[in-house]
Amino acid sequence: MLCGALLAGATACGSDSDSVSATKASSSATTKAEKQKFAKTRFAANAGLAAGATYQWIVKPYRAGKFKAGADGRRFALVKAGLAGAFTYNRLKAASKNAEGDPTLSKAVGPLSAGIASLKGLSTKLRKGEGLGDVTSSFNEVISGVKDAGKSAGAEVTNKVPSASQLTKGS
Repeated sequence: MLCGALLAGATACGSDSDSVSATKASSSATTKAEKQKFAKTRFAANAGLAAGATYQWIVKPYRAGKFKAGADGRRFALVKAGLAGAFTYNRLKAASKNAEGDPTLSKAVGPLSAGIASLKGLSTKLRKGEGLGDVTSSFNEVISGVKDAGKSAGAEVTNKVPSASQLTKGS
């Protein structure tokens, strides 16, 4: 009953198409401005998660010898590294898209696109335990490049280790 009264009241007020289109225009303009305004923040958050995952589950276990044949927990470490590799690729792609929203950041991150793209198939190699030294250094180099690019554009990237649920969901 109350809903019907509210609907009837809204209909009785009339529909001014100018105000509707003005509302639509202002909401889309705000959305674009927000995307531009928060581009560096989003970039730093996504790149930070990628850096944290890379260090925590790829670089650190590799340096500790967890990926060597016969090491305790090797299989589990490789599976986590594979998930971290996929997660890192996903977050770096998102960070790259975020960088497009800021002119300075897009110029700094643009040259790294090929490096980010090269990480795509490496998570499978991590899970299988193939070429671990090269794969680990590839991830580390791309993360270092993204951090340097962010720093030069005023978007400082700090490592943020993602939760296990974020890692398995990929975002």
